[in-house]
Amino acid sequence: MATRTDSWNEGGRLLVLLMAALLVMSAIVLGIAGTDEDGTRMLIRATARSSLLLFVAAFAASSLVRLRPAPTTRWAIRNRRWLGLGFAFSHLIHLIAILWLIGAHDFQPPMRSIVGGGIGYVLIALLAATSFDAAVRKLGARNWKRLHKFGVWYIWLIFLFSYGGRAAADPLYLPPTLLLVAAAAIRFVPARKKTISPT
Repeated sequence: MATRTDSWNEGGRLLVLLMAALLVMSAIVLGIAGTDEDGTRMLIRATARSSLLLFVAAFAASSLVRLRPAPTTRWAIRNRRWLGLGFAFSHLIHLIAILWLIGAHDFQPPMRSIVGGGIGYVLIALLAATSFDAAVRKLGARNWKRLHKFGVWYIWLIFLFSYGGRAAADPLYLPPTLLLVAAAAIRFVPARKKTISPT
């Protein structure tokens, strides 16, 4: 679907806007909380939330426009690529904060997080690198669809385990868990058939 490039909230301009907003958010968090361990953890949590919102927006875009065509859902499907790249940038900041926590504050993540998260970041990099038409032509439409389908569902599982695993102990993690479940569920809801009125 073509993207309108002459609007401030479409296409590449949207990506620049998202990147700028994420950098400003990160600067505000670090400016308020500092770069010590607590401040770094706060940035990790903030970028986890921004990544979740951008991921869900891209993940659910096609389902939402199929189920309820509207200006907002049409905007989301037109800009799904750029929302996905915004997610990748948000999670890059998230990774930098985690590496800073490991290097500067002697944090030791569990091995399952290193392995599972490492695979997730490889997939995010692959999805971002193949988000353009040239990559689709080079990989072939079938291989491209397989990569992106596997990649987005793997990332969805990582988010679900991360938030869902904490939801039992902390109710604050329940809303993002339910958001992830809802975003997955609507992908399996069949579109309503259009009824033709008798003439």
